[in-house]
Amino acid sequence: MKVRVRITGRVQGVSYRAWTRATAVRMNLTGWVRNEADGAVLAQISGPEIMVATMLEALWKGPPAAIVDNVEVSDAETAEDTDDFRITR
Repeated sequence: MKVRVRITGRVQGVSYRAWTRATAVRMNLTGWVRNEADGAVLAQISGPEIMVATMLEALWKGPPAAIVDNVEVSDAETAEDTDDFRITR
């Protein structure tokens, strides 16, 4: 399963990307996460459906300083595949 996720709220400047990467690596998921110019965080997450679903639930909480307002999930339409989970720009 591969999804694109847009997270909004207080998610920049609170180590949200690093937390997302560490959580995804623990779950053996692949993909990437990056900050967006509008203050959101965008991620692409790939892996077994149950693990992706677990990650999506975790994204609602994030690191301690985060305040998540919304987690918008859509199908990933691109062919971007990685063999790890990266923080990109």
